[in-house]
Amino acid sequence: MQVNTKAIVISAVKYGDSSLIVKCYTHQDGLKSYLLQGILKRKKGKVNKSLFFPLSILQINASHNNKGSLNSISEARVLHPFLTLHVDLIKQSIVFFVSEFLSSIISEEEGENEVLFDFLENTIVWLDHHNHVANFHLVFLIQLTKCLGFYPDTSHQEKGYFFDLSEGKYVNRNGANVIQGEALSLFNQALGIKFDELETRLFSKNQRAIVLDILLKYYQLHLSSFRRPKSLEILSKILE
Repeated sequence: MQVNTKAIVISAVKYGDSSLIVKCYTHQDGLKSYLLQGILKRKKGKVNKSLFFPLSILQINASHNNKGSLNSISEARVLHPFLTLHVDLIKQSIVFFVSEFLSSIISEEEGENEVLFDFLENTIVWLDHHNHVANFHLVFLIQLTKCLGFYPDTSHQEKGYFFDLSEGKYVNRNGANVIQGEALSLFNQALGIKFDELETRLFSKNQRAIVLDILLKYYQLHLSSFRRPKSLEILSKILE
């Protein structure tokens, strides 16, 4: 089936001497994998290797086949030319972390999710246009749970002395996957932050590490496919 759709690049892996296998999250059909034959040796054409930087937002003409087979792209162009994501070291580290994170939690079997696509597109553009982004990945991971269906239930936040990560809600008892004290206080603060408040709502290095560990455990408990990103170590060093 021929489609014309927006697509966000999730990953690009070299295949053979001159080809790439690219995963894109598309507006029309969700996650799709594409074989771009000979693209690494091609100097001209409607599909160029420079387009497939992680989290690039493209408009593509593609052929989508049955599930389980690789698809093809006949034409691609950039929808949102990046101003800073290619050159800012902190933002590059965030981009690689986010793209690896998304690669581990989104599968082709899930199909389209327009809410998720719109969220990704808007937040990537936001990241490109703002400067104070050291805590971007924390807010991103929290807000992403809204699109995936397991955003924390905050209905009893004021009464809860504990938060149960496995149940995703505030409780009045301790347990194996329950946070409390400083960890709970930082988690509550993170839940209340919006992207446009990142310039004024800051965490220290240690506080950021605590919140991130909580969020990674939260994802691990709710998504069986989740794996801890290898790029996390690099991101943590860059943000020191």
